[in-house]
Amino acid sequence: MTLLGWAQIALVLSLTVAAAVPLGRYIAAVAEGRVTWLQPAETLLYRLGGIDPGRGQGWRGYALAMLAANAAGFLLLYAILRLQGSLPLNPRGLDGMSPWLAFNTAVSFVTNTNWQAYSGEAAASYLSQMAGLAVQNFLSAATGIALALAVTRAFARGGVRELGNFWADLVRITLYVLLPISLVLGLAFAALGIPQTLSDYVTAATLEGAEQVIPLGPAAFQIAIKHLGTNGGGFFGVNSAHPFEGPNAIVIALQIIAQSVIPFALCLTFGRMVGDRRQGRALLAVMVGFVVVATAAVYAAESAGNPLLTALGVDPAGGNMEGKELRFGMPLVALFTATTTGASCGAVNAMFDSFTPLGGLVPMFLIQLGEVLPGGVGSGLYGMLVFALLAVFVAGLMVGRTPEYLGKKVQAREIKLAMLAVLVLPATILGFAAVAVVLPSAVSSIQDAGPHGLSEMLYAYTSAAGNNGSAFGGLTADTPWMNVTLGLAMLLGRFAYVVPVMAIAGALAAKVKSPPGAGTLPTHGPLFAGLLAGVILILGGLQFLPALTLGPLAEHFALLAGKTF
Repeated sequence: MTLLGWAQIALVLSLTVAAAVPLGRYIAAVAEGRVTWLQPAETLLYRLGGIDPGRGQGWRGYALAMLAANAAGFLLLYAILRLQGSLPLNPRGLDGMSPWLAFNTAVSFVTNTNWQAYSGEAAASYLSQMAGLAVQNFLSAATGIALALAVTRAFARGGVRELGNFWADLVRITLYVLLPISLVLGLAFAALGIPQTLSDYVTAATLEGAEQVIPLGPAAFQIAIKHLGTNGGGFFGVNSAHPFEGPNAIVIALQIIAQSVIPFALCLTFGRMVGDRRQGRALLAVMVGFVVVATAAVYAAESAGNPLLTALGVDPAGGNMEGKELRFGMPLVALFTATTTGASCGAVNAMFDSFTPLGGLVPMFLIQLGEVLPGGVGSGLYGMLVFALLAVFVAGLMVGRTPEYLGKKVQAREIKLAMLAVLVLPATILGFAAVAVVLPSAVSSIQDAGPHGLSEMLYAYTSAAGNNGSAFGGLTADTPWMNVTLGLAMLLGRFAYVVPVMAIAGALAAKVKSPPGAGTLPTHGPLFAGLLAGVILILGGLQFLPALTLGPLAEHFALLAGKTF
């Protein structure tokens, strides 16, 4: 690790937080209907959809509308992927995807996971990329933000039954937030070297006289929403490690900022909407703190190099560069890794399968902590608020008082629902992984023996259930078993989690806000931030440490002992 490397990390993180401040203010204005510069387009969309934006919905109505929108999106995307061989904008003449792969891919993009059991340039037509995958990149991101705003209203209001209108929130977020920023970011990416064309692939002659097919396509604008919406699905198979998707360090820095800025901004939006900006800053401090610690852990592990190679006399000064790009350097790889897995994005600019065991443990554990650090767009905020309720519950147990958060009494119903939501992730990850490692048809997908093979399988279900989408590259994912079970894990990780969260929001919205008393725990200072971080770490460790001990930790100690598998 170097001082210059840390300066790069500090610069990119500082720019991200700085951009989040005005963006958080702007999203709050959008949520409250104070942004109207595209009013004619907004009104037209309401008329075409038969939407009354002034008609509020309770938590059940809001959740059902969300589920209906996502079900329709799944069916449309599945049809496009299956039929792409008969549809236009298919210059390579690709066939439709198999039923299993189309199911997995449609679920993946609808749930904001963007797990890819295929290579984008080899399996998806231009129409599938633009009308299918890119559209869901917008809608899944807008869905997450809408849910976060609904939960925020539950804390901001008292004695009400309505959380807003899902359809109106979806339109406003897409129209006023995601589309304009994606347009600017897409133009910047195209100017910086990412392709944006409908031309066919180019065949070039190599120096050896052979022919090489160079993939092109309408990539720049899809890559923009891929990062901004914490989607992560790469236009090209190796994602931002591809020279067209990550052509230089400036693009990588912009991608890091894009995939973190909305999750950070939504914390500040929360503070504004509940009338106490300090509350948002406390949540933001916890998120940024975890990102810094995770970046440092990856940076240290990968900079230390491979002890097996060091024992052979290889100079460890260059670090473990296998699977990484000299164009980006170790600092941007470490920061990209921490933000993409902490932010539920799943894009990569280096291959996690080539990381050292401890380096690979960090992104896996970040996802297992609940994808709240900072989490996906929207999902990170409402996931963090679930942990905040658990934190005030723990504090209430310690002092013998009924816990409160932002003037709302937190009672047995809310805590039961919060624990139901929190247990979705470990039950899904550990349940599917336990079956997969003893089932021959699933074990055949594992590339490596020993603890690393277990890590490949564990990471796959972690990524799917956490709606992240990144992977240890050694796993063969395009099989019926993996496609179906990973798809089910994605559905559970998204919707089985959010339904109890919406039920919590409905219960809290109906409660009248009470003023803080002498015994009320302040939830805006360092004490609460530390308590919140501790609850997240303790729950994550209790749930996943045994499995991590058998995987990356066992591999680490085997590596130190000079043992290979």
